[in-house]
Amino acid sequence: MGIQALPEGFILVTLPQQPHLGYELQKINEIASNGCDCDVIVDLSFAQILASTSICNLLLLRDFLSAFGHRVILCNASLPIKCLFIRLGLETLFEFTDYRSAAIESIAQNRHKN
Repeated sequence: MGIQALPEGFILVTLPQQPHLGYELQKINEIASNGCDCDVIVDLSFAQILASTSICNLLLLRDFLSAFGHRVILCNASLPIKCLFIRLGLETLFEFTDYRSAAIESIAQNRHKN
């Protein structure tokens, strides 16, 4: 679990089983608020639930990054987590992919367009 800056020019955040107990989302928000010049992939493959603090941190991250023209991509979200985003009306605010490789490909394609 943790935060990795990858040579492809994006940051990968892998959340633990219980993200509200980890520091990953708070730390990445600190990085993003200081003018992060990259996209962020949040891997939810280990997360079983998302507490309100985690959702708030994801919304803050999205706001920080979109201000600089970057994206947050959520990958490997379980069906209950996807349903939570739908129920809260937040599914359109985030890009979801089924796999980490699909998120990486989406970033690469977007860079080739620009």
